[in-house]
Amino acid sequence: MKRREFIKRVAQSTALVSTTALSAERVLGANEKVGIGVIGFGLMGRVHTRNFHSLSGARVVAVAETFQPRLEAAGQLVGNGCKLYRDFRRLLEDKNVDAVVVATPDHWHALLTMLACAAGKDVYVEKPVTLFMREGRWMIEVARRHKRVVQVGTQQRSGPHYQRARELIQSGHIGRVVSAQCNFFRNVSPGFGHPPDSNPPPELDYDLWLGPAPQRAYNPNRAIYHFRWFWDYSGGQMTNLGHHSLDIVHWCTGAKGAKAVTSAGGRFFLKDNCEVPDLQDVMVEYPTFHATVQIRECAACGVSPNTGGLTFHGTQGTLVVNRNGFEVIADKKENPLNIVSRIIGGHPVGGPQPVPEQGEQFWTEPIKDTSGDSKNQFVEHARNFLECVKSRKEPNSDLESSHQVSTVCHLANISMKVGRKVRWDAEKEEILDDAEAASMLARPYRPPWDAELRALRVS
Repeated sequence: MKRREFIKRVAQSTALVSTTALSAERVLGANEKVGIGVIGFGLMGRVHTRNFHSLSGARVVAVAETFQPRLEAAGQLVGNGCKLYRDFRRLLEDKNVDAVVVATPDHWHALLTMLACAAGKDVYVEKPVTLFMREGRWMIEVARRHKRVVQVGTQQRSGPHYQRARELIQSGHIGRVVSAQCNFFRNVSPGFGHPPDSNPPPELDYDLWLGPAPQRAYNPNRAIYHFRWFWDYSGGQMTNLGHHSLDIVHWCTGAKGAKAVTSAGGRFFLKDNCEVPDLQDVMVEYPTFHATVQIRECAACGVSPNTGGLTFHGTQGTLVVNRNGFEVIADKKENPLNIVSRIIGGHPVGGPQPVPEQGEQFWTEPIKDTSGDSKNQFVEHARNFLECVKSRKEPNSDLESSHQVSTVCHLANISMKVGRKVRWDAEKEEILDDAEAASMLARPYRPPWDAELRALRVS
């Protein structure tokens, strides 16, 4: 791009910021409603629009969506007074919009968050916050420069039972955490088929939908909901379901980053033209414990309703948590020789002898909590965001911590692609001694969005 054209784009971005300066500077009163603009009205966009529309502290004033039928559905949900835009840039120019919800495919999350921050809007952005690792630090820099509140859509942090489980872990109720297991099993068999490339439907602005992603021929499996199955737009279930559980792992343990990540997987079961793995196994090495992530998207894994969830193993017990509740399973105070003696029906002659049984004793207190309410977690997360927009406090799911979680997810995918362990310097945010893996920490944006990024980073 010529220097003159680049300077012009910087000036245009600066002008957009200027038009929304009042939004950036004014402080909302305690009883004043926050004007919400939603970008993306798909699965999660509909959930967020409905939730913010139901809260007394918010007013959904605008929705932007590239697919006309969804845009019309948003208008029907919100009703009169809600502006409907095919181009999100018009929404960012709307002075009635105080805060933006980014509920687009993953490849738009970072750039839209930065553009909204530069336009003087606070942001609620869906996870993962990035498509590739380097975007996270760019987002943090832009958000801090423009003094914006950014909430990430890892809503489990706003669930009361998750908060209680965290308190138990951090108070040492299960002892010192030595490992965490994240398991996901879903049946999406037989896959999504092999539809041919075609012209995009006239109701979809496909070029704007692609945005910074590479130019590709339209395929029904690439756009709308199916974006998650292609590397151009997503990190697969590792950055989706895996991100949710690793976020709780980081939140409960205080982990800031991994030392190394090893992953293997592939698309072995499903038969279609999609790319991301349907089977993936991950080992994350943190400084004081290890975490594993197991992802399966195949029919054979739908047989047991109890095979998924997040489990923390401590030195005194185990805590299992999901969106329905949590349970602490206490370890018995038991001499290992007694266990061996029961198994073999006696004990060897000579050597250490079993200790006489003194009744069942446990290292900690068993607890069971069934109070989880997944719908309420979304509502409370939205409510927390509104409170932080007014108070300027840090939200439950801050951008820095979510960037660290997204980074671990990206490292897992990089390890799978290169076929080996990747070692990570969390302080410098660099892959160690592996040029091929390090080259995957960033990707180019497609013009003209590359110029928008440059303008954001220098403004």
